[in-house]
Amino acid sequence: MGTHTFDVVVVGTGPGGYVAAIRAAQLGLKVATVEDDRPGGVCLNWGCIPTKALLRNAEVLHLVHRAADFGITTGEVRADYGLAIQRSRSVADRMAKGVEFLFRKNKITLFPGRGTLNAPTTVEVNGAKGQATIEARAVILGTGSAPKSLPGVTIDEQRVISSNGALKSEHLPRSLIVVGAGAVGVEFADVYATYGAEVTVLEALPRAVPVEDEEVSKQLERSFARRKIEVKTGVELQSVMTGAEGVVVKTDAGELQAEALLMAVGRAARIDGLGLEKIGVAVERGFVKVSPRMETSVKGVYAIGDMAGPPLLAHKAMAEGVVAAEAIAGRDPRPVDYGNIPSCTYCRPQIASIGVTEAKARENGREVGVGKFPFVASGKAVALGETDGFVKVVADKATGEILGVHIIGPEATEIIHEFAVGRTLEATLEEMVHTIHAHPTLSEAALEATLAALGQAIHT
Repeated sequence: MGTHTFDVVVVGTGPGGYVAAIRAAQLGLKVATVEDDRPGGVCLNWGCIPTKALLRNAEVLHLVHRAADFGITTGEVRADYGLAIQRSRSVADRMAKGVEFLFRKNKITLFPGRGTLNAPTTVEVNGAKGQATIEARAVILGTGSAPKSLPGVTIDEQRVISSNGALKSEHLPRSLIVVGAGAVGVEFADVYATYGAEVTVLEALPRAVPVEDEEVSKQLERSFARRKIEVKTGVELQSVMTGAEGVVVKTDAGELQAEALLMAVGRAARIDGLGLEKIGVAVERGFVKVSPRMETSVKGVYAIGDMAGPPLLAHKAMAEGVVAAEAIAGRDPRPVDYGNIPSCTYCRPQIASIGVTEAKARENGREVGVGKFPFVASGKAVALGETDGFVKVVADKATGEILGVHIIGPEATEIIHEFAVGRTLEATLEEMVHTIHAHPTLSEAALEATLAALGQAIHT
């Protein structure tokens, strides 16, 4: 494949990498990308997109089972989990082709294979089509992350599976233990339970979705309990034994058995084998250290996305990709505002948040005003038949500054963005409540919660 010269080479084409490549090309740079899988990275191929396709399948199945609530009589309902997996793969495939199209449109060259830094601005590519050397003015690293396990527990993708394995297997286990009640764990618990599996979720911390507001955690646990998804918190895993019949899990609270176990305890940055040590890139606690311009400790080498540290979110990676590309092109990019990144979990009910929790705001010494609006009081939610949850607004009592917003309920991951925009524009509670919301909509719950934070609740 020879030696090639570019302005910038992007190693890894996940959400951060492909966005960085496209933005760099828009700014007139000659761009190469290196990818050892398919364009789109983990998120598009093995994460965000296929899991959301599966969750949509589960949502449709849930609605079909509830058809009588809407005056619709159905016959026997048959759900083929294998076809659901196939659909999720086809959705991922379609989106990967979309990224490939965007590369062609923006005249971005794709080198298939694994990239290694041979020098600060030299990338060696080893792939099925041979070897290539890419020399560039700058390098952007965006190799993402991979599922982690716990010490002593081996992921074999048979009895003990990762999220990657779960997105490949067309087999629906009769029973499943999910280790970890973060976003990945509760999303897969939702899917498997909707399709009829008996699901138990184990979490070492005191509550499910532990990074979210405490009231959100309690609401999710209640909602899951109604669906017979058992959530055991404060449980320490001691051992996992696999056999022909399934898995035996020993914890400090007792022993459990299931056909399979899903390990959902987080992800680790993919930084091994990139040549970081060779060129002196600084790494701290498993992540690459970067500046606000996303540059590493080595001039001309940038890192974005999961490998650059938490939060490990696709949209955070995209924002970082834009910053890196603009910095390389000589612009003065606005740094990523890490305090204003929405967090979204797509189980049923959905969860979304931005800013700090009520407890954290008080811990920071703020005197806060809190407003809540339950979806059971929303006309649109009642009409939809989706009334689980609430919108909660946490604000500074004196100034009206919006410190945090926490939503659990229908379309929470869509509603959160008006607060993201509001916080970017430094809107106060008063300014938010003077924004007229259409009726009837789910977004009215955002208005009502904001009114409640001001002590002006109308519909509760």
